[in-house]
Amino acid sequence: MNLHLLNDITKSSGGKQTLQKYQLIKHLFNMGPSSVSSLCDTMNMSTPSILKLITGLTDEDWVEKKGYGMSMGGRKPDLYGLKDKKILIICIDIELFHTKIAIIDNNYNFIFEPKTVALPISKSRSDFFNILNTHLQDILQSQNITNDQLIGCSVGMPGLIDAKKGENYSYFLSDVENISLTAAFENMLKLPVVIQNDVNGSSMAEFTHGMAKGKQNALILLMDWGVGLGIIMDGKLRQGACGFSGELGHIPFVENGALCYCGKHGCLETIASGNALSEMAKEGILSGKNSMLNDLSNEELERIEPAVIIKAANKGDQYAIQLLSNIGTYMGKGIAVLIQLFNPELIILSGKIAEAKQYITLPMQQAINTYCMTQIRDKTTIASSELGENSRLLGYATTGIDHFLDNYIKKAKK
Repeated sequence: MNLHLLNDITKSSGGKQTLQKYQLIKHLFNMGPSSVSSLCDTMNMSTPSILKLITGLTDEDWVEKKGYGMSMGGRKPDLYGLKDKKILIICIDIELFHTKIAIIDNNYNFIFEPKTVALPISKSRSDFFNILNTHLQDILQSQNITNDQLIGCSVGMPGLIDAKKGENYSYFLSDVENISLTAAFENMLKLPVVIQNDVNGSSMAEFTHGMAKGKQNALILLMDWGVGLGIIMDGKLRQGACGFSGELGHIPFVENGALCYCGKHGCLETIASGNALSEMAKEGILSGKNSMLNDLSNEELERIEPAVIIKAANKGDQYAIQLLSNIGTYMGKGIAVLIQLFNPELIILSGKIAEAKQYITLPMQQAINTYCMTQIRDKTTIASSELGENSRLLGYATTGIDHFLDNYIKKAKK
């Protein structure tokens, strides 16, 4: 669909060499700066062959020396890595009430500070796309970036998402025009697009940049407006048969509980999500609870951001602290089930609610102690993510660039 700069490699190389160069670029993207010997092992090629590829990509301004590696004795090996800004990808993080846009390069540099726009997720594609495209074009023009500099676009969002079919079965369901959601994005952007669930973005970020790096069995709990679960088992991110794994938030936890938007009653999301926290805070304030949250305007009260409640808790507001404690208790019961199902070595808490830290982790641990077998829970470490508010964008960049490089490799094999 677009002629990315990677196509220039085809013009300067033969068929087999083009394939090998694409494979080397993919390995350097995934592994980071690497020595010749490690590349020989990874690609199953001889030292002269790897050196020839590195020399070619260096001459084409794709690869450069990145310092020296570790040595057990003797000369330290040279490390080679991709130069900055050789691959650029648009990353779009669609939340319930906002959309965040970034452009990230192959070395995970943000080309500009990610832009957050007041664009909520929608049932309608056309309305959402019209607004999104206006912001995207403004960004590309302001950064002087053209489509031929972009390898594609990686989009993450909540909902039941089948990435292979390119469909979201929870949102963007109207005016579909008999084409997939991925195809609709591609028609708008004139770029190849990959879509994924937001929790998979968080999980990939932790797996490649965060606490789950190098772990074989870990769970990533996305505690945002909704509740999602990323599953790393045997060193791989597991997404299930259709990409629907990890729908922890829609498992019923309360008998005859509140109606969830999924159609069931008493789902975990109705008692332990950002949406639940916001609703409970609003109901309490309207019923006369004593809290500094009473100072909020009617508009602010209608949809209280979790950050506002956490800020109040940090100032000693007892009502805000109690709200967060309730969330932690409910979530702890859910985590106890996860520990006994998966026996993970690590559970990472991420998302807006995780920023409450001790206000949720202490009641969460108490619930885990109550509901989980001692022999299993003692093998699990629970920690809050350290990657920050833009972590999902890093995960989207990893998934997207890796996917599009695979497409180049497949094309070169034909």
